[in-house]
Amino acid sequence: MYHRFLSGMIATTMAFGVYAPAFTSVYAEEKKEQTSETQKPTFVENDFEYWTKDSKVKQKLINFVKNATDPKSEDYIPEENRIAVFDMDGTLLSETNPYYFEWMMFFHRVLDDPTYKAPEKIKEFVTDVAEPAVYDGKVTDEIDAQFSEYQAEVYKDMTLDDYEKYVQDFMDLPVNGQDGLTYGESFYMPMRNVVDFLQDNDFQVYIVSGADRLTTRAAVTKELGIPANHVIASDTMIEASKEGDEDGEFYGYTKDDELVRGEELIKKNLKTNKVTAIAREIGIQPVLAFGNSSGDESMAIYTITDNEYPAEAFLLLCDDTERDHGNTEKAQKVADIAKKDGFNTISMKNDFKTIYPEKAEMVEIIDETGEAVK
Repeated sequence: MYHRFLSGMIATTMAFGVYAPAFTSVYAEEKKEQTSETQKPTFVENDFEYWTKDSKVKQKLINFVKNATDPKSEDYIPEENRIAVFDMDGTLLSETNPYYFEWMMFFHRVLDDPTYKAPEKIKEFVTDVAEPAVYDGKVTDEIDAQFSEYQAEVYKDMTLDDYEKYVQDFMDLPVNGQDGLTYGESFYMPMRNVVDFLQDNDFQVYIVSGADRLTTRAAVTKELGIPANHVIASDTMIEASKEGDEDGEFYGYTKDDELVRGEELIKKNLKTNKVTAIAREIGIQPVLAFGNSSGDESMAIYTITDNEYPAEAFLLLCDDTERDHGNTEKAQKVADIAKKDGFNTISMKNDFKTIYPEKAEMVEIIDETGEAVK
């Protein structure tokens, strides 16, 4: 009856040249109320076994999700808007054993991979520039830019399947700085709790990394069960194997082709590039953001600013020097960013009951000369 009444009223007002948004608004509100009455809270708990029992930031996240999944809460968030974005290195995965995952794999590729002969210029870059800079903690923007260029080159022409296997095989190698731990096992146990918790509560989890997309994808699909299409990261060209120098705009893919990695870096996914990538690839403003550095600040600001729904941002502090190779100076800088911007902070020292699997034991990092890093 209401539907026929509404249709009649709209038709009548339109006939007199008057638009009636009030009626459609009333109908929308009634439908919303009816829907909320039939829905029930869908909150799924997580024991957060790797977090300290009295962690306030953990409880804040739990309360946020509990409200987001309760249709009767003022802070309810529809499933389609439950978007959570995570940086990878330093947020989910160690970047202090002794550096970023993709850098350590690059060093392995150039110096220790028996199946690959690196060009002399790249070998010299690694031994004379990149490794000393990593172990001295002095990686400059210029060194980082050169790394990105050479990283694309050393994997050129690998098929996507072969590259995925290469990444996942590397993840089985031991890290430098923790006994009894592989690169794959150096995803933080407490952050695994967070990802599982959000997925169980119908949040769509996206990884938004500054690392190479195919590297990030291979790592998180294996270790965290993140769908491959939920990975946003830096992009290197992907080409058809028989394309040669021809532009893909004009070259037709054939049955004999395979997709392979190219040697051109397209875009580095850092700072504002993370924001524009989220807008382009997800198209929905996130309600949760997790990062660990100034490179994630833009993404976090975007998440909590002018959001239609409740939103929070969390920055991880690498402040644990007893169980991990923390950096208290960096941790303080990140804490200052969080305070300035209104973000939450997660202290690895105080909020994490454990960081890695129990078998892991922190040891000295050994540099390129075989000496312990001070």
